[in-house]
Amino acid sequence: MRVVLNFVAALAVVAGAAVAVAQSVDEQIAERIAPSGKTCMKGEACAAAAPAASASTGGARSGDDVYSAHCAACHATGAAGAPKLGDVAAWSPRIAQGMDTLYTHAIQGFNAMPAKGLCMTCSDDEVKAAVDHLVDGSK
Repeated sequence: MRVVLNFVAALAVVAGAAVAVAQSVDEQIAERIAPSGKTCMKGEACAAAAPAASASTGGARSGDDVYSAHCAACHATGAAGAPKLGDVAAWSPRIAQGMDTLYTHAIQGFNAMPAKGLCMTCSDDEVKAAVDHLVDGSK
């Protein structure tokens, strides 16, 4: 009888530990799949305080910095038909359209390129600086 009671007690301890582990695993899973942020649409109260474009750097980012952080993903590889930095043949007809057109396309998006190349923290001036960097490196 004593052996049976010890066995039952051991099972209870193991079952309790298993429940604690299962809860711990469930909590870890919930933490991993939790949203990383929230969407804030224009017109909502949370949209009133937009993030500063260069709060972490203390000033405007250079064209090279913006290009390296955001534009190079496509413009260094040619992804989605993006003209590569340094490809004179691909950039010549674009440059011929004028800088204002290039700026507008970069800021508002054009064909497969999304607005600001998805750099939503970039100011228009920073995007223009990145365009200048691309054009200067592709003449």
